[in-house]
Amino acid sequence: MGYNTNGHTPVMGYLLWIFGFLGSHRFYYGKPITGTIWFFTFGLFFIGWIIDLFLIPGMDRHANLRFYSGHTDYNVAWILLTFLGIFGVHRMYQGKWITGILYLCTGGFFMIGVLYDFWTMNQQISTQNKIFISSLQ
Repeated sequence: MGYNTNGHTPVMGYLLWIFGFLGSHRFYYGKPITGTIWFFTFGLFFIGWIIDLFLIPGMDRHANLRFYSGHTDYNVAWILLTFLGIFGVHRMYQGKWITGILYLCTGGFFMIGVLYDFWTMNQQISTQNKIFISSLQ
C-alpha cells in the first residue's frame, strides 16, 4: 500500500505521542489495550512512552496495512476525537449527526462514549471507507 494522506501518518503519531503518556498514539495506531494501560500508568511509568518514540514508524506501517484509507481521513477524526471528543465533533465529521448531538448534550455520553470511540475509532473509519470504496465500484 502506498503513502496515502487519508491513512495514518508518522507526523500525527508523533503529535499524539506528546500526549502519549495518556495512550493517545497507541489508540491512534489501533492498539486499544496498550493505550488503556498507558492511560492508567502514565505511559508505563513514562518508560514505555519514551520507548514508543522509536516504535512509531513500525506502528504506522502496520496501521496503514490494517485499516482502509479512503473518504474519511483518520488524522482529522483523531484530532477531533482527542481534543473535542466530549462535544461529539468527531462523530459529526463522520456523518453520525444524531450521536454527535447526543455527545454534545451529554458530555460524550458522560465520557464513556468518548472512551468507546478511542477503542473503536480506527475500525469505525475503516468500515466507512470500505463501504464508500465498494459503493464506487
